[in-house]
Amino acid sequence: MPYDEVMAETARLEARLPADVHSLLKRAAELEGRSLTDFVVEAAREAARRTLEEHAIFRLSLEDQERVAEALLRPPAPTAAMRRAFERHRELFGREE
Repeated sequence: MPYDEVMAETARLEARLPADVHSLLKRAAELEGRSLTDFVVEAAREAARRTLEEHAIFRLSLEDQERVAEALLRPPAPTAAMRRAFERHRELFGREE
């Protein structure tokens, strides 16, 4: 969504940047027929979305993948504390079928 079409609520961001970076951004915005503000906001939004997405994905080594699969396929026996918790849950909420 272009910056100009964003809802009425906005926040201000100011940044000092080297003149060459400013020129680069301005030229790129002009090539796309957009305002400098629109170009920068959209580029920053996309970079932020990518960063958040990359950090939301778990990347496991092959060894770690195998360990997770093993734990799911052959979970360890419940500990004494876990058995007590199961029993307490049954007392409070009844037996799950």
